[in-house]
Amino acid sequence: MRLRMMLCLLVALFAIVGCQTEPPTVVYIVISPTPDTTSEPVPTTPEVSVVSETTAEPTAEADTASTELPISPSATASPTPARTERPANFPTPVNARIQVVEQLFEGGRMFWLEPTREIWVMRVTAEGGGTWSVYQDTWDEAVDPESDSALTPPEGRTQPIRGFGKVWREVPNLRDELGWAVTPEFGFISEYQYVAGGTVDANGQYTAGPGYHVVYSLYGEQFRFNEIDSTWQLGGA
Repeated sequence: MRLRMMLCLLVALFAIVGCQTEPPTVVYIVISPTPDTTSEPVPTTPEVSVVSETTAEPTAEADTASTELPISPSATASPTPARTERPANFPTPVNARIQVVEQLFEGGRMFWLEPTREIWVMRVTAEGGGTWSVYQDTWDEAVDPESDSALTPPEGRTQPIRGFGKVWREVPNLRDELGWAVTPEFGFISEYQYVAGGTVDANGQYTAGPGYHVVYSLYGEQFRFNEIDSTWQLGGA
């Protein structure tokens, strides 16, 4: 009886072993060597960003720009002046961009200022300076001639017209002082500055006095007009 039980146990054991068809899993552990930090790094190819350039279609505003007045270089990139402390109650400088008309003569120059409709006459009496006179523009298209047909300028010169021409012809001695115009008149936008003169007393009361104006030519030349003695100078503002 005992022998029969042992035989049955062996048969059952062999049956269990035969059912295990998959072999046991073997795990391999791989140990990597420590990186050598002293070796040179392997260069990599940098990424390159490609930006395509496109040409924008002109807008309607760009098409009309040609009809606008040119702008003096000083009016497009004006330096910020250094701040100068002024007494209390003293007028601050006036800064603006204004329309002007300019014409060069053999012995000077004329400016027409749109805000005041004044004609400023510059006579050259020294290098970079001279005298300055102001006249109101009284030319009337309905009654005044544009020019004087009896006057014939020499070759390479021209007769001033309209408001410039009226002042040039009617102010005594001005035609001899300025001579003929050497350019036509041309309009543009200029930086303008007025710096008031005067004094402030101990009580803070301001008393007006002569100041000076600054106007620029079409090519950015700076002209200072001094009220105290009716002179002008190139630069010096």
